[in-house]
Amino acid sequence: DPFSAHMRALLDTHGETLLRLAAEAIEHGLETGEPPAIDLSLFPSELTEEGAAFVTLKRKGDLRGCIGSVQPWQPLVKDVAENAFKAAFEDPRFPPLTAAELEGLDLSISVLSKAAPIDFTDEADLLAGLRPGKDGLIISDQGRRALFLPQVWEQLPEPAAFLSHLKAKAGLPARHWSDTFRADRFISEGISPADLDDPKSIWSRNRH
Repeated sequence: DPFSAHMRALLDTHGETLLRLAAEAIEHGLETGEPPAIDLSLFPSELTEEGAAFVTLKRKGDLRGCIGSVQPWQPLVKDVAENAFKAAFEDPRFPPLTAAELEGLDLSISVLSKAAPIDFTDEADLLAGLRPGKDGLIISDQGRRALFLPQVWEQLPEPAAFLSHLKAKAGLPARHWSDTFRADRFISEGISPADLDDPKSIWSRNRH
């Protein structure tokens, strides 16, 4: 898969830069209430190409915020910084992050491939075509839309459960089906501080 190979190489080279950028966006937000301004000239060209990123925050294993872009539409570094800020302060499921919560905050970044529509005749056909552990999925129907990143398969390894939970996220009944139901798949590659030699180095106060 060319996307995975390219993105894995990018994250192996620049993953720490992206994680630091996400951490800085959160720290900047705590201090100013605003996302940071990004100077694209400070970054290598492969990080200023358009990219779609999700930033996921967890504390003690529990979700604390997750916001991202479904399609590439702005430079990757900008997308990472803005979505880190939004995951910390603008995820409607959670109150804004406080400085006290930085201790023990786990941050991860997923970079998404372009989504491609899935062809299927009915729900059974769609379920049979899903690739557990690999596919991220976007569903839409009747003006509603929802997305699961590939890592959700870790909690929901069965395709039928994966799809019914995604329908619930979209506000659709678990048994919902219609002729206008649409599904798109994507893949993603991720990075988290655990992948680095010094996981704490991404936070400014831990850098020496």
